[in-house]
Amino acid sequence: MRSHYCGQLGEALIGQTVTLCGWADVARNLGGVCFIDLRDHEGIVQVVAEPDNAAYAMAAQVGYEDCLKVTGVVRARHSVNDKLKTGRIEVVAERIEILNKAETLPFYLHETPGEDVRLKYRYLDLRRPAMQRTMRTRVALVQALRRYLDAKGFQDIETPILTKATPEGARDYLVPSRVHPGEFFALPQSPQLFKQLLMMAGFDRYYQIARCFRDEDLRADRQPEFTQLDMEFAFITEADIQDFVEGMIRQVLKEVGDIELASPFPRMTYAEAMRLYGSDKPDLRISWEFSDIAELVKGCEFKVFTDWANHAEGRVVALRVPGGASLSRKQIDDYGVYCAKYGAKGLAWMKVEARSKGREGINSPIAKFLDDATLNAVLDAAQAVDGDLLFFGAGTYKTVCDFMGALRLKAAKDLGQVANVWAPLWVTDFPMFEWDDEAQRYVALHHPFTAPKIDDIADLAANARIAVSRGYDMVLNGNEIGGGSVRIHNSAMQAKVFELLGIGAEEAEAKFGFLLEALRYGAPPHGGIAFGIDRISALMAGSDSIRDVIAFPKTASAQCLLTNAPSPIDDKQLAELHVQVRPATPKA
Repeated sequence: MRSHYCGQLGEALIGQTVTLCGWADVARNLGGVCFIDLRDHEGIVQVVAEPDNAAYAMAAQVGYEDCLKVTGVVRARHSVNDKLKTGRIEVVAERIEILNKAETLPFYLHETPGEDVRLKYRYLDLRRPAMQRTMRTRVALVQALRRYLDAKGFQDIETPILTKATPEGARDYLVPSRVHPGEFFALPQSPQLFKQLLMMAGFDRYYQIARCFRDEDLRADRQPEFTQLDMEFAFITEADIQDFVEGMIRQVLKEVGDIELASPFPRMTYAEAMRLYGSDKPDLRISWEFSDIAELVKGCEFKVFTDWANHAEGRVVALRVPGGASLSRKQIDDYGVYCAKYGAKGLAWMKVEARSKGREGINSPIAKFLDDATLNAVLDAAQAVDGDLLFFGAGTYKTVCDFMGALRLKAAKDLGQVANVWAPLWVTDFPMFEWDDEAQRYVALHHPFTAPKIDDIADLAANARIAVSRGYDMVLNGNEIGGGSVRIHNSAMQAKVFELLGIGAEEAEAKFGFLLEALRYGAPPHGGIAFGIDRISALMAGSDSIRDVIAFPKTASAQCLLTNAPSPIDDKQLAELHVQVRPATPKA
């Protein structure tokens, strides 16, 4: 239907006849001549229809976003447009065919409308050049990953979409079975168990560009269905996996986005990340670090500090904000409101206006509760200098990490103190378990199949609260882009981990009996990692939301505005599935 793409025309084609297809990005009728900027996914070229040509009458009828087919001769432009790749040539139309007239669009494609409008008319949103570039970057990323892994001997193997519900069943999307009344499949949250079984089957190196599903509350970086690069290795250590995938990510991002990453990536334990940054995915583009000051304020007169400084699970920290003394009281108070969303009961602060003046050079509502020695010790610990602002957090260790970690990110962005660099990082040595006070049991920090660093089963049981796993995350600019671990390859150890997680022997057999059995038949040491394709694509596109890099995403309320899904099912279809819908329970 066409001989060339619009954006690929150049001076080498001058004098040649070409046939192009695309949309009227701009249509201008100047009376004596018509100009059409014809656009396809490769770019834009100017089409000229002159009055002595048969194409002129049709060109005069062309409107915005009409779908066209144009045949004409390439010639040099009289006035060069350096903003276009094709700006040195134009096409003199000999024939113009309107393939489909466009009605008035709900928004102009060179603007960015509200997100609800973009998602309702996603096919038009995707037609925008900016979205075309973004999606092409995502495609190139996936292609480059495939090439890299294929060349390294990995095998691309599909795993089931219809599978078994996980222990955290509330997060599964369930699919009723028509042929097995009252029974359900679950859509996979990841191919985790199947890729482990592939290692036990001797496939050694596996990968898959896998679709995964989670029925959970959404955020800007979460979707109910998402795509990940899933990988697994047999006969491997965590260092081997980290070295391999680090090289892969470094090469692929350079190839696709001309992004230079450090070699090697820095490595940091989970404990160190939480101590310095209050986050297990710290953004190293921000240089600010926490200073623990609990020992310095244990005996001060500020009760909030002393209570938590003397608490077994308490923490008191200072965060130095360089140049922050210029913030107004309202701005500081607004940060307190922001921190409250993350559990803060209050946010103490201190402006360092002139340290040489001693107490007189400090502006703070809490300074009066600190004697001179304590005040100077706190300022020294935070390495505070004139013009700085100190924020203080006190509470349980986790709560302080949560709100001070969030404050660190927001304040640095607000003050323009996020370096314009790419900052990768490995976070390692995650806790094996977290204690859930509500459920009164341990939960897995990564997942139940992650191996502990403790090899002895009795030792693990005795030290579960402090046990460290063989898990690791790859972080880029404060975003977890990949997470993995060395897996448990011993049936007895896996059974003990299930037990520690509150999964009894009967439940473990019902849900994971196939895995426990497979582990008894010579399962090799194995491990892997999964990378978020959506997240990496968003970072490369400079977007804060993965919705910008997914062709047809859901809203924050897990709806598709384009198709109006999810939607009710009629009674006949429900009856075939042996499903009855109960009215929603009114909220108290």
